[in-house]
Amino acid sequence: MECSTLGANMDHQAITEAYRRYAPVYDILFGPVFEPGRRRLVQSLEFSPGEEVLEVGVGTGLSLRHYPSHVKVTGIDLSPHMLARANVQVRRHRLDNVTLMAMDAQRLSFADASFDKVAAMYVASVVPDPAVMMRELERVCRPGGEVVVVNHFTRGSGVAARIERGLAPLARSLGFRPLFPLDAFINLTRLQLTEATPVNAFGYWTLLRFRNAI
Repeated sequence: MECSTLGANMDHQAITEAYRRYAPVYDILFGPVFEPGRRRLVQSLEFSPGEEVLEVGVGTGLSLRHYPSHVKVTGIDLSPHMLARANVQVRRHRLDNVTLMAMDAQRLSFADASFDKVAAMYVASVVPDPAVMMRELERVCRPGGEVVVVNHFTRGSGVAARIERGLAPLARSLGFRPLFPLDAFINLTRLQLTEATPVNAFGYWTLLRFRNAI
């Protein structure tokens, strides 16, 4: 599945610049509206003590305090400006179980089958190539483990669809693809889809739970 089916092309420079601008105001603009999805994703993972989780696109770290202290969390992000704020969250909440790293979601430096669970919150429509990202998430997830994604997906009609189409030419400046079809995204991966649940305001975003059955 080519990236063109998932809307505008993105690149690392555009993403880094967009999130440099977002970093100082991200928590104000996107904190409350995205919070239900963050909580729902973490709760859905049902961790056992000692499990290891990778959060891809950790951003400013708003989700980190929701993870139980008995699991080891590794959070990665491409943006150094967002990671700097995530480090503040780690120190403020004394999250000794959290490690943060600057890393490209499309080129993870972890060995195969490194994590029991993988979370990707609001990042699928940001990365330059979602197919490559999903292959990497599958690679680092242990057999039988889960990959859970929360993201917006394109509406077929209505006001939201018109807004998405209007914003589509601004994707590089916005730092994400307003046009991002659900079916095309699901078809990118060999992971087994086990749940698709609307989250956040008006159910505009969707939680997708995948099992690594390979």
